[in-house]
Amino acid sequence: MSEALTLERAKELIDGHITEHHLIVHSTNVMAAMGAMAEHFGEDKDHWMAVGYLHDYDYEEFPEEHLAHTEEPLREAGVPEEDIRAILSHGYGICTDVEPLTDLEKSLFTVDELTGIVEATARMRPHGITDLGVKSLMKKFKSKGFAAGCDRELIKKGCEMLGMEVRDVAAIVIEGMKPYAEEIGLLGTDPEA
Repeated sequence: MSEALTLERAKELIDGHITEHHLIVHSTNVMAAMGAMAEHFGEDKDHWMAVGYLHDYDYEEFPEEHLAHTEEPLREAGVPEEDIRAILSHGYGICTDVEPLTDLEKSLFTVDELTGIVEATARMRPHGITDLGVKSLMKKFKSKGFAAGCDRELIKKGCEMLGMEVRDVAAIVIEGMKPYAEEIGLLGTDPEA
């Protein structure tokens, strides 16, 4: 049996596959959000962060065939089957038929899109994510024209799978991303902040 995926190993595996700045930021956002979700569920934070960081393994090279070039390379690299399955499940209904069943899988499916709205909201604020609250985020969530590329229906579906309200998942994600504000460029635009 393969050992559980670690964040250190996930970073080694993704090195050279994800090189575009915005994709690295997205991987970091999802990693941070997954760490917070792991804490919420009382699970292994490093493990969930590793799966989050690795989730878009083939996206830069194969954006039109996302997740079609993930399974075999990760299996050959010794990534455990349950982690490969979790990564494949975040494309459920979009580019895979792997249904999210565990809390890990459902969380990844949900936060992948949700972090995009959090990031977009934080980018518009003078203090970035540092003082972002869930109330401000939910206003943006309800505004369909804002961060229009983020699929609200998918986020709602993921929250339903988790048996949680969007605002509660959003609160966890925001808090999870805050410690990474500098790394993900979300400290804000106000030099006095």
